[in-house]
Amino acid sequence: MKLVLFAAAAAAAAATAARAEVLFREDFGDGWRERWVDSTSKGDEAGKVDVSAGKWYGDAAEDAGLQTTQDARFYQVSAAIEKPFSNKGKTLVLQYSVKHEQNIDCGGGYVKLLPAGLDQASFNGDSDYNVMFGPDICGATKKVHVIFNYNGKNHLIKKEIACESDDKSHLYTLVVRPDNTYEVRVDNDKKESGSLEDDWDMLPPKKINDPNESKPDDWDDRVQVPDPDDKKPDDWDDIAAEIPDPDAEQPDDWDEELDGDWQAPMIDNPEYKGEWEPKMIDNPAYKGAWEHPQIDNPDYEPNDSLYAYDSHAFVGFEIWQVKSGTIFDRILVTDDVAEAEAEAEKFLESQKKEKEMYDRIKDEERKKEEEERKALEDAEEADEAAAEADEAEAADADADADADA
Repeated sequence: MKLVLFAAAAAAAAATAARAEVLFREDFGDGWRERWVDSTSKGDEAGKVDVSAGKWYGDAAEDAGLQTTQDARFYQVSAAIEKPFSNKGKTLVLQYSVKHEQNIDCGGGYVKLLPAGLDQASFNGDSDYNVMFGPDICGATKKVHVIFNYNGKNHLIKKEIACESDDKSHLYTLVVRPDNTYEVRVDNDKKESGSLEDDWDMLPPKKINDPNESKPDDWDDRVQVPDPDDKKPDDWDDIAAEIPDPDAEQPDDWDEELDGDWQAPMIDNPEYKGEWEPKMIDNPAYKGAWEHPQIDNPDYEPNDSLYAYDSHAFVGFEIWQVKSGTIFDRILVTDDVAEAEAEAEKFLESQKKEKEMYDRIKDEERKKEEEERKALEDAEEADEAAAEADEAEAADADADADADA
């Protein structure tokens, strides 16, 4: 019996593995230039891309990725998916790495999945897309975008997901499942998850305020009210808001015949208490905050296919960057979470090596800066010593001249 169950389980696992597909993979190796098409939409404002591993990396060949190379430019570049696909009934995984080596201050780092019909030569910000995912940084804004197009409208996630903002490589993963759930990972750590229906406004709300109900006229929702027994003191209004400045003195050159009677300037009265208001007490008639009764929304219709798109045909970057230097790599589109996790493990090993190289470079830069600072200080001290020696020599010469005289 156990052998039968094991064989059945093995057969099921093999069938699952056989069905799993890598739908798009790009590591920017040989032939990348033929696969990626630059848009001409922005003309002279379009930035050029190249392939580079950057200044720090785990492996120079494996970590070479698509790099932005010109400041203050638009980047609009896309690649066709060899076999366009629908993710209906399947998990969709979109994963790629981003390295903002330039320590980006304002610019996008997100990727798009686009449907069939895209004219790659005119790819631009108005081009229809299915999914937009990845980091966006500008000033205090440092977040991960997760945007889905539904019924022709782009819907932003209602949650805030923080992105990485340093100058090292990070891996971004979006998993969308056929049960209308999702997960966002950064460096293979889960950062957010939930329901497509709950976390996006793709569908009308299930409940709405009952249009036939309104707050009763006698509903008292004031937490506190003025105390009816509190009375204003009889002498309250006798205290003026301003008084003559007691420290002011008449100027010595004041001429009463020419200038009239001198009057001290007015200042705020420290004893003035302002307009009188009765003290507040708890409202004995308080009924609490009124809640509008809810009813089922007649416009709401559930949709168990929010996750699904008929056609994923292109992968593209459509971004603006003030400072260039970002490197995109390890792009993976698959229906197999295990495949993405295996690639993530490889990335994490490379990330460790990259950090080791990064730390060495930064240590060398600090040492060089310290040596240059020390050399500058030594040169300044030598100049000062030489100047002092020149002054002493000049003084001795003057003394000898006086003695001879």
